[in-house]
Amino acid sequence: MVINTNISALNAAAQLMQSSSALSQSLQRLSSGSQITSPADDPAGLAVSMQLTSELGRVHAASNNVADATSFSQTQDGYLQQVNTAFSRMSELAVEAQDVTKTTNDRALYQQEFNALGAYINNVSTQSFNGVSLFDGQTLNVTTDPNGDTFAMAGINLSNTSYTTATGDDITTISGAQKAVLDTEKAIDQLASDRANIGANEESLSYYSNQLSALGNNLSAANSMIADVDVATESTTYAKQNILVQTGTAMLAQANSLPQSVLKLLS
Repeated sequence: MVINTNISALNAAAQLMQSSSALSQSLQRLSSGSQITSPADDPAGLAVSMQLTSELGRVHAASNNVADATSFSQTQDGYLQQVNTAFSRMSELAVEAQDVTKTTNDRALYQQEFNALGAYINNVSTQSFNGVSLFDGQTLNVTTDPNGDTFAMAGINLSNTSYTTATGDDITTISGAQKAVLDTEKAIDQLASDRANIGANEESLSYYSNQLSALGNNLSAANSMIADVDVATESTTYAKQNILVQTGTAMLAQANSLPQSVLKLLS
């Protein structure tokens, strides 16, 4: 039996230090909800988690882009619904202006309404969405995934000659009214084609939105497996380490008391 070097106490202290460190780590995980509280916990897992988190952020950004593009298309169609109503009324006015029982004054009144509707359509062609023109005919490339790939959203041009010709017609004469009927029919045909394009844009954007939603959910799940703590398992670990710390403390006290037995040999 020796006094200067208490091997039992040293071993007990080493075990207590390990248990205390494990208890502290378990406490950090439970309090933070994260399985990785420092790079040393899981260096490879941390690297993968950072990559997943970064990609998830890009997915959310792409989702916002798609949502904004969808709102853009819906705004376009909302305006074009009203434009369709205006052209339909202009077509009716053109037919009514061909009535042989109508006087020149009557046709002049029809022309006033015809001009007002044409002015409304021309005004719609200048409208914008958050500063971006709705109807200048430009194709917009919408970012649809975290890698920067894009979807070309076909533009709508309300300055198309099919529209401007119809809005500039004169129905104060029967011949002019006959021409206006043909022109408004062409404008409505063009409008139908443009609204179909908008519908195709919205359908494609809906697919991209669903795709991004699924990708985001899967990335979140994968990152959770790496970074999020399993509370049930970690609570068990915490309880275990807490007991080890308490018993280690008690055993260290016992080990430190062993040298006192030397006194018995000297008495």
